[in-house]
Parts: sequence; structure tokens; C-alpha cells
Amino acid sequence: MCVCVCVCVCVCLSHQKESMRTFIIVLLSLLALTCLAERPQPCSSPPLLTGALTMSTQNEKLWTYARFLYDALGQRLRIKEKGNYENKTFTLDALLLYKEHVMFLIDEPKRQCTKKELMTEFQPFAVPKDASLLGQAVLGSSSGRGMGLLVNTWSGTLSNNTGKYMATVTEFGCIPVSTAYQTAKYGWVLVSLFNNVIGIADPQELNPPDFCHQADMSAAEHGNKPPADFFSLFLK
Repeated sequence: MCVCVCVCVCVCLSHQKESMRTFIIVLLSLLALTCLAERPQPCSSPPLLTGALTMSTQNEKLWTYARFLYDALGQRLRIKEKGNYENKTFTLDALLLYKEHVMFLIDEPKRQCTKKELMTEFQPFAVPKDASLLGQAVLGSSSGRGMGLLVNTWSGTLSNNTGKYMATVTEFGCIPVSTAYQTAKYGWVLVSLFNNVIGIADPQELNPPDFCHQADMSAAEHGNKPPADFFSLFLK
């Protein structure tokens, strides 16, 4: 009788240990998944954005302010800017249609339009999957509700291996805050974005005005002059 009781107790203890071991394994797995979920991940910004930006170069040759409309679905970008390049002020209104590989320089007051070839591919507002997380921070203050903005900063190598980049986006929504990247000619280029709003109030602004429909590529565009790209918009 005593032997049977002893065996039963041992079996019960063995089952308890096995259950506890299983419980611990499951708990650790859940904790690991939770930590992984909380760690910032590369992300993509909303496909439709309206906002403003400033852009400046390390060699101090360029400073510009621009309003932008961004459409990742249609691969379209409208830039209305004014700035200073090599101590000369300029204004520019450009519509970039990446699917058509065409850029329009628009002068609405004069109802004039210049058509140029667009040589670059569309680059969405996104953190590349191979980017490395530098850290998470609060812009402003974390002392009270609404006083700060939680952001993640990432770094990596440019796709053409010409230099490094750093990109900062919001933790919630992946809204772009700033980007800094290296260029051989101008050093570091800093782009700061602000007043971002999800959506586009007037989608018609991403279509060429009616006076642009008859615009043809100028003779210079078919010669040795290189086609326009996004960065050339800021270098008048």
C-alpha cells in the first residue's frame, strides 16, 4: 500500500515538473515574440502625402524650401519650391511623372510649360528592409502627453553604393521626418520634412495643366544634355 502511494506521488510530481517546463517554454516564447514585435521594423510611408520640406547641402551652396504632393500609387510628385543656389535665388514648379519618364516645368502665371526627360526611377518614401536601426528617440519632451514625437532613426548604404544615408521616421505611421545622404559633389545633403498630411486635397495638381499637353521635348533634351533627375530640381 505504501509503495503504491509513493509511486503515485512520484508520478504526480513528474507530471507537475513536465507541465511547469512546458509553461516556462511557452512563456519565454511569448516574451521573445513580444520583444520582437516592439522592436522598430523597416516601414513604408502612406502612399499619399502632402507637406513641406527644406533642403540644404554641406558645402552651403544650396538652401531651398518646397511644398510637395506625393503619390506613390501613381508614382507622381509635384514640387513647388523657392530657394538659393550659389547666392542666386530661384523659384520652380515641377511635376514628375515617373511612369512616363517625363518631367514638366510649369509656369502657371505665364501659362508656359517645358517638358524634359526624367531619367531616375521612382523612390518611395520608405525605410529599406536592409537598413540598420540606430535608435529610438523623442523629439521635444516626454514629460507630458502631446509634448513629444517618438521617432526611429535608420542608417544604411545608398542603392548605388555612392555613400551612406540616415533616415528618421515617426514610430507611428512611418511619416518621414528627415533624411541625410552623401553625395560626391555636394557633401552631405539634409532634407527635413514637416507639416505632413496624409492624403491629397486636390489630385488634379498631379496632372499636367492643359497648356502642357502640347509641350514637346526641346532640341537640347535630345542632344548631349543629361536628362533631369530629382536632385537637379534644386540645382538651378
